This record gives sequence, C-alpha cells and structure tokens, in this order.
Amino acid sequence: MSGEIVVRRCESLAEFGRCVELQREIWGEADREVEPVTVFVVASRVGGQVLGAFDGGRMVGFTLALPGFREGKPFLESHMTGVLAAHRGRGVGRKLKLLQREEALGRGIRVVEWTFDPLEVRNARFNLNHLGAIARSYVPNLYGVTSSPLHRGLPTDRLVAEWHLDSPRVVGILSGKVPEPAEAPALVELPPAFANAQTVSVEEAAGTQARIRGEFQSWFARGYAAIATRTAPAGPAYLLAPWSDF
Repeated sequence: MSGEIVVRRCESLAEFGRCVELQREIWGEADREVEPVTVFVVASRVGGQVLGAFDGGRMVGFTLALPGFREGKPFLESHMTGVLAAHRGRGVGRKLKLLQREEALGRGIRVVEWTFDPLEVRNARFNLNHLGAIARSYVPNLYGVTSSPLHRGLPTDRLVAEWHLDSPRVVGILSGKVPEPAEAPALVELPPAFANAQTVSVEEAAGTQARIRGEFQSWFARGYAAIATRTAPAGPAYLLAPWSDF
C-alpha cells in the first residue's frame, strides 16, 4: 500500500477491465451476474460515471453510475461501488462518493440514487449518517436471488438511497456542521447481532428481513424516510422522520 489513495475517472479499456476484475473479487458472483466491460464503456460515453480509486497505480475500488431521467430532471443511478477488503477502512468509499458528487454537480446533476441492503447497518450508516442520503422506498428482492456468497441465498431486498447533492442536509453533514441525530419520531429496530450482519445465521437474517420489510413499507407509505442509523446495546436501529422535513 502506498498510503495515498487517488480517485479519478476511468477512461481506458484496461481500466474498465480492471473494474470487471474487482467485481469478481468483491462480490464473488457467477459470470452471468458480472457487468461486462461493454457496460462500463457505454456508461462513460452516455453521461454516466466510471470512477476508480488507485493505490500506487493499482485500482482498488470503483464506482459505476448510469444516467437517468425522471420528471424532467436528470439523475445518476449509482449501480455499483466496491472496494477491495484489504483497502477498507481507509476512506476509499468516501473519496469515490465525494468525487461522484463533485463531478455530477459540475454537470448540473443534483441527485444520485443507489440501493443498499437494509440488513447491512454499517453500510447504511455510511450512506445516511456520513453522506446525508435518505431512503423512502423499499424494494423486495430487487435483483432476484443471486450467486454471490455475500447475499447467502436471501432475497435481495433493498432500500433506495436518495442523495440530494446540494441540499442543506447534505452540505451540512459533509461539512461536519450537522450532528448525527440521537432520536427520531419512528424506529425500525434490528437485533444486536446485526451490528455485523455477516455473522448472523441465514435463518435469523431471513426472519429479520421479513419483519423489517413490512415495517419499512408501512412507514414509507405514511410519508416517512430513513434518515440515520444508531447503535445501542439493544441492537442497531434506523431512525425515521417525515421526509418532507428533508
């Protein structure tokens, strides 16, 4: 490790090919579920993003985003962000997301969306508490049951993160001026073991997934959004509030 991570746009076929290699290393999926080089080429040509994180010239993480258009406005669908296990905890994901934000705002794009597993609370904390995204949509089994050992044969239920790039919430959180909330009008709670979801048995994960699916969908139908997570001896929890406040 060189000690310094550099993030930048990827432009060459060799770099796009390295993104494909990283997918296999990070997610361990079968070839039929791995995005090919051609998807990265197209994304870079039509207004998406292919961003790489480099340690001493070796790519150790990447982001792939596709362009979208909704209600007359452009947005980016951040389809993948992955970092090699040996390089996690070094702020690589944050650097990739900050470059994503800077590049998008430079083109007049004000919203980035992506999906994440609600059982992975540490990832949720990064998305909501540290980046300032909110989630107000829950999609059951979005990608179907995959071959990735990380998914362990469970339905790929996903929360949809909305990152409103220049909103007061995001600007305040990224600048460190907005403290993490300790309370909220509503909670979706997980058992203590979900502080590290990969250590939980498949049976417990499936049962918890089924329970929180209904709770999230009920709160979202009432106009609430997930705005943060918190940890406590009783277990991690999502904090929810009326989304019109954000």
